Amino acid sequence: MDMRVFDLFKIGVGPSSSHTVGPMLAARRFLVECADLASVTRVSIDLYGSLALTGIGHATDKAVLLGLLGETPKEVDPETMDAKIARIRESHRMHLLGEYEIPFEIERDLHWHRQESLPAHPNGLRLTAVHRDGSQSSQVFYSVGGGFIQTEQEMGHEPAVAPRKKPYPFGTMGELLALGEKNSISIAGMMRANESVFCSSEELDAGLDEIWHVMRHCIETGLKDQGVLPGGLNVKRRAAKLWQTALTHADNLPHDPIHKVSLYAMAVNEVNAAGGRVVTAPTNGAAGIIPAVLRYYAQDCQQTDSEKGVRDFLLVASAIGMLCKKNASISGAEIGCQGEVGVACAMAAAGLAAALGGTNQQIEAAAEIGIEHHLGMTCDPIGGLVQIPCIERNGMGAVKAITAASLSLHSDGTHHVSLDQVIETMRQTGFDMQAKYKETSLGGLAVHVVTVNHAAC
Repeated sequence: MDMRVFDLFKIGVGPSSSHTVGPMLAARRFLVECADLASVTRVSIDLYGSLALTGIGHATDKAVLLGLLGETPKEVDPETMDAKIARIRESHRMHLLGEYEIPFEIERDLHWHRQESLPAHPNGLRLTAVHRDGSQSSQVFYSVGGGFIQTEQEMGHEPAVAPRKKPYPFGTMGELLALGEKNSISIAGMMRANESVFCSSEELDAGLDEIWHVMRHCIETGLKDQGVLPGGLNVKRRAAKLWQTALTHADNLPHDPIHKVSLYAMAVNEVNAAGGRVVTAPTNGAAGIIPAVLRYYAQDCQQTDSEKGVRDFLLVASAIGMLCKKNASISGAEIGCQGEVGVACAMAAAGLAAALGGTNQQIEAAAEIGIEHHLGMTCDPIGGLVQIPCIERNGMGAVKAITAASLSLHSDGTHHVSLDQVIETMRQTGFDMQAKYKETSLGGLAVHVVTVNHAAC
């Protein structure tokens, strides 16, 4: 597969990689690829399926408008996003890619098709540009999870550009293990070698360090910020208050160190729920698990070369994420939260096992345990917001990842169920799951808890 570590770990904004990051990228790409953009007099957006059903709570409408302005998830300032949307609403004007001004009415030009889905994926959107001569150009995009987007033509097809020839190509965990055994090399070593076809070792390390820096900053932000999360559910931020309690009453209970790990994860996902700066890992809805386990490793595991360990952690975690995306999905709208929190747990467990010196077989065992105990998890966010049950699920997922790594490292790595088998089970389970349990807010907790109505934009 031609996927990179930085495809799995993207710096962006909350609250959702599939419903916020992906649509923002799609809108911007549509205009970048639009012929004769200067002649465009109107742009319309049609949101379908899960993007329409939970799009307001996931800020899909805001994301698309920001993308049309030319913003990217990595570069946009979260503090200015609402002001930019307000300016469009008040002025009834839009500057395409920040340059070409057109009339724009949000209620007229942005449409929610809650009863209709496009055929290739639950997260579909259509962007249409009307030109001065009356002609139209249109493109359908699918946001397939983790901030990845594909056009209608790209779905199910290999990219037009030939993939780079990697020294250790793999499509299954079985193949990766066989390559490691044949060449006497670790999974981290193989991933580093594969990345070498894209960049130098120094560039790779700098990129990994940047990812870890953003993750650390996100944890620190979440452990300080208080107040009520936006969206109308009136969910109070808890991580900061619980963190202060943990610091002043440290180790009063045997599980306090694990409690802190869960707070790291919750802190990240409170930042995500507020639309702040996060790293998809592999999605925004599950963005707290890997940073939490990484901080546990770097701070509590007392390794002599933690810098190398952090980089190996991210490299190995990305390998697991690649396998899950290729052979199943990381989209909650496609296979439920097992593909988000479950995959993130597996990635974190494998990364921790690798950073602590685990063998390739122990790393596989850790990842398998991580997914196995999330099989069947639904995606049923209350009010379409990435808050309940998402924030606590990250805390639980981080703890499970540490447990999975511990179980694997205390064994010789042999186990009955392979990672490939559990990934295929996850795929089939997601296929069998009713659509109302897959990021539509039409089932599960989302319909058994009274919510308020949310206003678009």
